Amino acid sequence: MTWTLTNTSLDQQQLLVNESLMFLGNGYLGVRGNFEEGYSSDYKTIHGAYINALHENVAIQYGEKLYGFPDDQQKLVNVIDAQGIEIHIDGERFQLFEGDIISFDRNLYMDQGYSERIVHWRSPKGKEVRLTFRRLVSFVIKELFAIHVKIEPISPIQTIQVTSTVNGDVTNYTEEGDPRIASGHAKLIHGNTAWKEEGYTKVKAHAKRSELEVACVTAYDVNLPDVDASHEAIDHRIVDTFTVDGERVFELTKYNVYTDTLRHEDQLFERGVSIQQNISTFEDMLTQQRTYLDEFWKVTDVEIDGDASLQEGIRFNLYHLLQSVGKDAVSNIAAKGLSGEGYEGHYFWDTEIYIFPVFLMTNPEIAKKLLMHRFSTLDDARERAKEMGHRKGALFPWRTITGPESSAFFPAGTAQYHISADIAYSFIQYYLVTGDEQFKQIYLAEVLFETARLWAATGFMKDGKFLINNVTGPDEYTCIINNNYYTNSMAKYNLEWACKIYGQLETDEVSSRLDVTEEEVDTWKEAADHMYLPYDEEKGIHAQDDSFLNKEVWDLENTPKDHFPLLLNYHPLTLYRYQVSKQADTVLSHFLIEQYADNDIIRRSYDYYEKVTTHDSSLSYCVFSIMAAKLGKEEKAYNYFNETARLDIDNLHKNTKDGLHMANMGGTWLAMVYGFAGLRIKETGLHFTPTKVEKWKHLTFPIRFHDRLLKLHLADTTMTYELVEGDALTIYHHGEAVSLEAGQEVKKDI
Repeated sequence: MTWTLTNTSLDQQQLLVNESLMFLGNGYLGVRGNFEEGYSSDYKTIHGAYINALHENVAIQYGEKLYGFPDDQQKLVNVIDAQGIEIHIDGERFQLFEGDIISFDRNLYMDQGYSERIVHWRSPKGKEVRLTFRRLVSFVIKELFAIHVKIEPISPIQTIQVTSTVNGDVTNYTEEGDPRIASGHAKLIHGNTAWKEEGYTKVKAHAKRSELEVACVTAYDVNLPDVDASHEAIDHRIVDTFTVDGERVFELTKYNVYTDTLRHEDQLFERGVSIQQNISTFEDMLTQQRTYLDEFWKVTDVEIDGDASLQEGIRFNLYHLLQSVGKDAVSNIAAKGLSGEGYEGHYFWDTEIYIFPVFLMTNPEIAKKLLMHRFSTLDDARERAKEMGHRKGALFPWRTITGPESSAFFPAGTAQYHISADIAYSFIQYYLVTGDEQFKQIYLAEVLFETARLWAATGFMKDGKFLINNVTGPDEYTCIINNNYYTNSMAKYNLEWACKIYGQLETDEVSSRLDVTEEEVDTWKEAADHMYLPYDEEKGIHAQDDSFLNKEVWDLENTPKDHFPLLLNYHPLTLYRYQVSKQADTVLSHFLIEQYADNDIIRRSYDYYEKVTTHDSSLSYCVFSIMAAKLGKEEKAYNYFNETARLDIDNLHKNTKDGLHMANMGGTWLAMVYGFAGLRIKETGLHFTPTKVEKWKHLTFPIRFHDRLLKLHLADTTMTYELVEGDALTIYHHGEAVSLEAGQEVKKDI
């Protein structure tokens, strides 16, 4: 069933992976797929619940702190734990690691929005029960996490006791030796209060330095009238106990409502109770989930006929992107979403380049929220630019939650100036896809002007060329170099569009407020027109930077397999001295801005950089798949695509336990839509150069463009275009104009 992810392994490592795979979220709240009843002492768990952007500020400890190094790092907080439900059957505690498991099913229903565990268990003393756990994080009531437990006696049982906990005294997960995971500062949140009042359990906790607070208001519903219920407060934890005779089926629903001071001001309990009063039954919540997801999948689902494994992977990836993407002005989407604590909940360039396009082309209202969050951090970006020595401009942080830079390792952090161009690029893409003129006049103009100022201040003219020195491109195995091709090309595009939009402004409100003059715009045009894009005449390729091609080539073929990823096994300076790429760099630029190089150069660049790229970053496979499809390398395109579709389900990078790879999930969609279907967004509209795919029967997907809904169908030798909703539209197939009318299908040969 490609709508259902099933994994029933109780292996220790797979349990940790399953906690990520089975996580539930809605963009505001995320809860890892932990067992409600807990684990035996022999088993490790990464227990967690997270609220998007709810963070603590932690002082960064440096051996030697230099000017401009950030003082603090923001870290996503593991918030109040409301998962706990302990079950005793005639005094014996239910655990999957004791007694006998007669049957065990565990499923994530991606079309219905909930997860389920069904366990037929025999206790060490021979008592048999069937337990069904269902849980959801509501897409309709964003604050709601609900658990429904059904206990069915099979053998004679005297007493069933259920103990539910809500714990405000929790810690974050740490792991030494892996820079992708926090290695300290486990205690980020502190319990304030815990009590029960008027039928509601109320627990509050706070992060001391960020001064953010979170509360959980919990209510219960039981199916039997004669339940013996009691509760007690123990420190910062509330324990509710329900006892019934064991002759009947017992059902308990636990409704947990989370509120925080970023969205609910200081009325956390009041807002929580108010939300609780409007919650109906668990079954009603399931109906709401299905209705919401019906609408989502209508405009987002990608269908592959001929490979059920890939189909499952694609839907899994899209579903988890939906569960993690922020849908309000104070949040974005973290590298691990809301599924775990890898990268400490930070937002990277992953959002704009790999994830944003998915929502832009399917759910543009969500895409705009992501841009509005970035726009809300513009003042922080301006301050960071000044801190870095620039009189004007905006330098967006490499790692952040609310705006300040959180990267302590500047060579692969702050030095990646390209993030400012990446963000500008996404703002341009939004305008091209939506045609939103108001957005252009206000938000796009301001972002483009401030990022253009950054490039004008960072680079300089020499011998008729505009140079940008001492930056780091996407390849983090090559740091602090001059004239990174990706950075320079994205800066050129950024500058060109800033000049263009300046000339299209209907009023001078933005330019006057920012004090942008025609003389300044002329300097942007000069920089764009003379931008240096390094090129190697001998190899006939764009050089990744001024020095990359002069380095010794790393011997990837003879590097031991257990030495990958290289960043965990070699000192950064060792990597910097070699010609080896962590991920797509120049090749990525050839995808995003293909007009700066002809196809022959792009082909030679692809062939060259493929040999020196490790793909140690999960962001890399999709780019090589897209460009392989463009170049007619079908087998390679398909093989690279395979690496993306099930990367987390199959734990290919061996770190899914720390959270899912959100950018790779977006990359899966990119590889299909921009790769095999050949979509490109240009000022003239939608352009397609589809590629023949023999590995499956067909690929079908919807996209939105200028208030239209289109459905595309890529089969063996044909591409079919259908305008499902909206006014007539002209698109381009291999450069040929194709007119579409509503309800009409047009079939073209590939």
